[in-house]
Amino acid sequence: MKKNNLHPSHKRKLASQLSNFDIRLLRIFRTVVECGGFSAAEVELNISRSAISISMSDLEERLGLRLCQRGRAGFSLTEEGNLVYQASQQLVASLENFRTQVNGIHAKLTGELNIGITDNLVTLEHMRVSKALKALKSEGSEVEINIRMIPPNEIERYVLDGGLHVGVVPDLRPLPGLEYSRLYTEESLLYCNYQHPLFNANDDDLETDNISEFEAVAPSYAQTAQTRSHYQNLNTTATATDREGVAFLILTGCFVGYLPTHYAKRWVLSGQMRALCPQKFNFTTEYQIVLRKGARPNLVLETFLKEINVQDNDKHEQS
Repeated sequence: MKKNNLHPSHKRKLASQLSNFDIRLLRIFRTVVECGGFSAAEVELNISRSAISISMSDLEERLGLRLCQRGRAGFSLTEEGNLVYQASQQLVASLENFRTQVNGIHAKLTGELNIGITDNLVTLEHMRVSKALKALKSEGSEVEINIRMIPPNEIERYVLDGGLHVGVVPDLRPLPGLEYSRLYTEESLLYCNYQHPLFNANDDDLETDNISEFEAVAPSYAQTAQTRSHYQNLNTTATATDREGVAFLILTGCFVGYLPTHYAKRWVLSGQMRALCPQKFNFTTEYQIVLRKGARPNLVLETFLKEINVQDNDKHEQS
C-alpha cells in the first residue's frame, strides 16, 4: 500500500479548480465510507483493493489531510475525514443540481436517474417501473439509469440525503422530509413445497392450529403491524432478510412461509409450491414511490414520474 506520511501540522490548500481526477477520488472515498471499508467497496466500485488504497492515499496527499484509519483494527474515519465526507456529499449534490439546471435549458434530455428498489418486485405483472424506464430511454437515449436494490430504510435514507432521486418502498411508516405516492398493491399467500406434509392437505381442513404445528419462516426485515399479525400464530423457527431467502427455505420442504403471489407463481406453475387456504392465509402490501420534499426540479426525474403516471392511467383504463 502506498505510504502516506502526512504530519498533523501539514496544511495545504486545495487547488482553486477541482479536476475530474479530484472528483473521481472523492467519489471513491464516498463509496468506501458508505460501504464501511475497502473490502465492501471493492465489489461496489469493481476495482481492486490496492487500487482503492492508492486512490485514498492520493486523495489524502492532495488534500493534505488524514481521512481514515485502516489496518488490522478495521476502517474508521478521522474527524477530518468525516468533515470531508460531508463536504463531498454537498459537492455531488451541487454537481447534480448544476446538471439538472442545464437539462432544463436544453430540449435534449440528459443526466442521471438514481433509483432504489426493494428486492423481488421485477416479477409483478404490472411492471410499471420497467415500462416507465423504457419510455424514459426512448425520450432521452443519453440518460444514465442507476438502480440500487437495497432495503427500504436505506432507500429512504439515500432519498433524503440526495444519493437517490426516487425510491420504491413498501408502505411502512412515513418519514418527515419525504413524500409518498401509491404505486402497487401486492398480495401474499402462505406457501409450502411439494415435499411438505401439508402439500396434499384439504384447504377445508386447514385451521390456524394445524398450521402452527409446522415450522415456518418469517422475514427479519421491517413489516407493518397488520402484516406482523399474520406471523404471530406461526411456529417461526427460521428467518430471512429478503423474499428470496424465504423462498429458499420453503423449497426445502421443511417450512411454510408467506410469499408474494407474483414471486411464487413460477414455483406454483411448476408444481413445486402450493398456497395453503388462500382465502384465510393472505395479506396485501402497498408499495409507494418516495421522493424528497422540496427537491430541486429535475427534468429526468419529472419525465420518469410522468411515465409512471401514464402506466397507472393505462392500467385503470384496462381494468
